[in-house]
Amino acid sequence: MSLRYLLILVPLLLASQAHADDCSNAADQRTMNECAAKDYKHADAQLNTLYKQINQRLNDNPEGKKSLLMAQRAWLGFRDAECGFAASGVKGGSVYPMIYSQCLAELTTKRVEAFKTYLDCQEGDLSCPVR
Repeated sequence: MSLRYLLILVPLLLASQAHADDCSNAADQRTMNECAAKDYKHADAQLNTLYKQINQRLNDNPEGKKSLLMAQRAWLGFRDAECGFAASGVKGGSVYPMIYSQCLAELTTKRVEAFKTYLDCQEGDLSCPVR
């Protein structure tokens, strides 16, 4: 009998998963919140990958590594404070997680672009901190 109940539940579980994965057509706040969080996690994973690459390039530059670490910590503090402020108008509401995650994703994506620029400095660019 338990197998029969399991077979009944499988379509419901699959529909729920498909619903959560369809971000372009999200129709309820829970799904929109999940999609915004997913976008942020993707941007954050990119950021971490690029940070590691920059950190590796700075292996022979301990001052540069220290400076990168300090800058990243300061940036994280700014990002979190900025997004807290940006979402403060809806704090306590069901839309708050979405607004906060969207802000995190947007600022993190901008930081990703800055990191990509650092990793692709042109020969002779003296303003580039990563060689």
